[in-house]
Amino acid sequence: MIEPVEEQDYVSQPGRREPDQFEFIKMRVDRSVARMTLSRPEHNLLNEAFLRELSDGIILAGQDPEVKLVVLDSACKVFCGGIDIGEYTSERVFQMLDAFHAAFMGMLEVGKPVICVVNGPAIGGGAELAAFGDLVIATPKARFAQPEISIGVFPPLASTILPFLVGPKRALEIILTGEAITADHALELGLVNRLVPEAKLEQTVNDLIERISAHSGPVLTMAKKAILGGMGLSLRDGLKNSMNIFLNELYRLEDSQEGLRALVEKRKPVWKNR
Repeated sequence: MIEPVEEQDYVSQPGRREPDQFEFIKMRVDRSVARMTLSRPEHNLLNEAFLRELSDGIILAGQDPEVKLVVLDSACKVFCGGIDIGEYTSERVFQMLDAFHAAFMGMLEVGKPVICVVNGPAIGGGAELAAFGDLVIATPKARFAQPEISIGVFPPLASTILPFLVGPKRALEIILTGEAITADHALELGLVNRLVPEAKLEQTVNDLIERISAHSGPVLTMAKKAILGGMGLSLRDGLKNSMNIFLNELYRLEDSQEGLRALVEKRKPVWKNR
């Protein structure tokens, strides 16, 4: 868990909870970083209210012009144990799927890079949560599993995202066996970006935050948009998508022009984040 930092107020939105109303997520902003800590003892099991808070928090972070990236970690020994089994009823399934979809699409579409910090098991929906992070930092305590097949269902989000991350054959093995993946194996597969000892976790996270947040916020957003927008496209169409963003959106930014001027003038750029 990352150490607490000073909180920042958000502009209220009708029908949306504010961070001080959250029950399961501790959310705060430290300068340009929105930190969201999952905090539902003992295993961070996901119910509809938890997922709605996650969705609302991601949206709020995305709307905050001062925020450059989001860090998602856990206050529990388990990163996330998946869906609360009490929510797996025929009466609740549509509401749960809607809340699930809203939360995970929020992570995909927020524009701000999302860093997931995994220092314990990520099971079922928890493994999907980590998979949807743009960057994942883990310790040897982490393990990842999609055990849904053992209770007669399959993980709909993992079935979509894992083939992009690890390839279809690896995705099939993970989902059809339901077996847990160690942190070392997750690193080999590309599910984890960095694997560090627990003692070095906080420093590693802070160093990565400092490195990323030193760049222009809008440029970070466009880079993420170009990368994820090309997923599933042919190479030709992906290039068209990336070049369209580069030429028609990136070059309109003041920061883009400032970066080029700074390079010519041999100085550090001064970002205005616009």
